Amino acid sequence: MNSSRKSPERPALFIAALVAALVTLPRPPVFARLNFSGLDLSGDNRLLFLAEADTGGGRLQSALVLSRLTDLSLQQLTAFPEKVEIMENGRSLQVRNTFGALRLPLTGGLPRSITGFPAFTEGAPVLGGRLDGAAASADGKWLLVVDPVTSAYGNLVLIDTATGIRTVITNSIERPDAAFPACWSPDSRVFVYAKEGKLYYHSLGTSASSAYPVDERYRLIGDGNTNSMYWSSAGDFFYIRGSTVYRVRGPDLFARSIYSDFLEIGAVAGKIPFEFDPGFDAFWIAPDFRSILLSKGGRNIFYFPLGLDDYAGDRVVALPYLMLPRSTYQVSVLWASGGAATVLAAVPPGADGKTAIAYRLDADEDGTGTAFKLMDPPPGPAGALSDDGGKAVFWGEQGCVLYDYANWRQLQTISTRPVWDCLWLADGDLVMGDSSRLERIKITLNGNRAELSRALLCLSSAEFYGYEEETGRIVANAGGMWFVTDGSGPWTEIARPALRARSQVSGRYRVYLEQQNSGPYENLPMIRNTAAAGTSPLLRRVPYAGPGEAAGALAADAYGGGRELAVCFDLYDDATGLPQVLEALRRYGIKATFFVNGEFIRRFPGAARDIVDSGHETASMFFVPIDLSDSRYQINVDFISRGLARSEDEFFNATGRELALLWHPPYYALSSEYAAAAAKAGYKTIGRDVDPMDWVTRDAAAGRALIQYSASEMIDRIMDTKKPGSVIPIRLGLLPGGRQNYLYNRLGVLLDALIRGGYSVVPVSTLIEHAK
Repeated sequence: MNSSRKSPERPALFIAALVAALVTLPRPPVFARLNFSGLDLSGDNRLLFLAEADTGGGRLQSALVLSRLTDLSLQQLTAFPEKVEIMENGRSLQVRNTFGALRLPLTGGLPRSITGFPAFTEGAPVLGGRLDGAAASADGKWLLVVDPVTSAYGNLVLIDTATGIRTVITNSIERPDAAFPACWSPDSRVFVYAKEGKLYYHSLGTSASSAYPVDERYRLIGDGNTNSMYWSSAGDFFYIRGSTVYRVRGPDLFARSIYSDFLEIGAVAGKIPFEFDPGFDAFWIAPDFRSILLSKGGRNIFYFPLGLDDYAGDRVVALPYLMLPRSTYQVSVLWASGGAATVLAAVPPGADGKTAIAYRLDADEDGTGTAFKLMDPPPGPAGALSDDGGKAVFWGEQGCVLYDYANWRQLQTISTRPVWDCLWLADGDLVMGDSSRLERIKITLNGNRAELSRALLCLSSAEFYGYEEETGRIVANAGGMWFVTDGSGPWTEIARPALRARSQVSGRYRVYLEQQNSGPYENLPMIRNTAAAGTSPLLRRVPYAGPGEAAGALAADAYGGGRELAVCFDLYDDATGLPQVLEALRRYGIKATFFVNGEFIRRFPGAARDIVDSGHETASMFFVPIDLSDSRYQINVDFISRGLARSEDEFFNATGRELALLWHPPYYALSSEYAAAAAKAGYKTIGRDVDPMDWVTRDAAAGRALIQYSASEMIDRIMDTKKPGSVIPIRLGLLPGGRQNYLYNRLGVLLDALIRGGYSVVPVSTLIEHAK
């Protein structure tokens, strides 16, 4: 028993007092407040400055902004390519980031605002957390978004990108997390969306108002979510229900709307040997429709031929199977028309810096496949295949590399800077956005080499900027190169220019930065009119007002007071969900507390090491996951001390580290006796003041008259009940008795709601320290 770490006995059940104490704490740093810097005022009263926001994990996004002080107009000169989409029938690009949405012509130019999509230069708030999802039609004419109503729900809205007209398709749809809850057909005439565990389709004519039929009841496809279906390049989609794979053609949808009471959806395309779970599983269909790749639970990859009669006949088929590392948090597939499929798996960065692994599967002539082969790792976990299947690009923090896809051979390094997004154009050109520039790249293959012709579309950011000495034009340095614009035409490359000395004074104005104690801005550019009395802010002083605030989902005083809370994770006997949770926390730059028991550590030592390696706090949940309040157990000081000590030893054996001296009894079976016993062993006992009810299974709901809330309902309940100092537990793993969905699969939505509500998510030990 490890006794050397025991501390003097302290009060144990501290949560109620902690909550009260935290309310009066000084305000902690609030995630994604906007900071302005680098004011530079020209003689003709044009003001250049940089707007910068932390988007999570210490990642900064910035925008170079120009203001003409005579009319206080604001214009973004750079467009950070967090997400890039083709719009307006291929004529333009849409660039979305934490500052909003902007458009660029494919020929290059300065970003422009979009009707129906206000950017921060037009008064829209700069939101923390991840970028809200959207789904653009293939022709770029339509865009689907979810307008927030509460923290977890919103209205599905269809936007005509040419006119900005917005049409509400349905309400009470879940706000997107990792995947958007709708997906388009390749011909842009139909989209399928998920709502309350069911799939619906929506057909479009020439306008949103011509959609037919209107009544949602007659557009039902069946149970599932967007993981349950997959669009083929031919315009059909495949849908899995239970263990049956259906192929659905356009006319099938119309017939389904008329005969939905008894007509099965589509034609049977094949069978899989287990039940498909849309909450954890995904699938991909071969371009020739002869086979399917299926991800079971996010790490078990199966290959099956379609169309086989698995009942009649005596044919025995040995099929390839791939088991990915348990730490895999994302799986995607590139499947060329020639038959070669690549499974791309995202993994946490290791000592070698590798963030992705790739396996190749080449199908035999009979479509049964051979075996998965490990390939040289690509530079990042994101990849895209060209339309002809001959080329692929892979990108991530380490840059972007062009591949000869058929031979898995690197052809050319396109960028060595962090790359945010790439997409192939219909003519085979590539659009790539890295941390400095957004470029259109024409690729010409010459034997074993690729020749790249680059055309600048826009700057992603500006490392240095100012006004040219002689002309007064705006110049900026991005990625070690200088560019110039007059504020209306596109950026063009220029040799090193002569910059005018930076100034904050003109003949009419004086500008400076004023620190802000509340609201969405850390500081504000202030404008002093020296020709008249008065000083005013360039941007209006407003309290933070994020999506859903009108419905009470977010706090109106989001930047006032001490607003810290803890989101904790309980691991009883299953590690399901842990890789995705660790990745979400890494993406947001959040450190959390994980509670584990000794039996879990013995079964999953690698999981315990992953938690430690990710820098999170690990605390105890006793040695075995038993209900200490059960009358079969005789609980005393020795029983508690020995159980805690055994967990310490198991944790040390697995990780070489020590558990934090924090614990909670399994299932939060709190009592003063347990707390006193744990205190003698040096432990603080942690309670919870928010119960998400994520432990309620179907069986428990039926047998104990409990309500089984969906994950999104739990998020709204949490946001209604949380307060500064709250401890919010989330149970990981699959529950015996089953659930329709799990809260940890919607962790990104919860973290967004908390962050946008002005809360800092911290480990439990930080709450304790700040309550002293």
